[in-house]
Amino acid sequence: MSVITVDELALWRRAGFPFKLLDVRRLQARAADGQDIEGGTWLDPAKWLDWKDQVSDHAPKGAPVVVYCAHGHEISQGLTAALRAMAIDARHLDGGISAWKQAGQPTIAVREPGARS
Repeated sequence: MSVITVDELALWRRAGFPFKLLDVRRLQARAADGQDIEGGTWLDPAKWLDWKDQVSDHAPKGAPVVVYCAHGHEISQGLTAALRAMAIDARHLDGGISAWKQAGQPTIAVREPGARS
């Protein structure tokens, strides 16, 4: 399974490395947390079959896709594996948004519970 650490993702952001950031937390978890990683696009993990074929359309050509959930476990790892099986360069964020916040990395407020960032 391909993984990216918080430190690596922070470095990519600072360096301006092109990538697509996907928030795949369940709607309730996202709303309860109230925070997003800036630049992320929220996609409902329960509807992944509806959006999986458009993921590469949203990323810069050839750029990796970084998938995060609340803690970096089943949801992000499973969706990363599915995207990689589709030949998309996907990685999950180790520890999810909780590790991102614990490391003191910046977040923004969720605008609406189901809104895309």
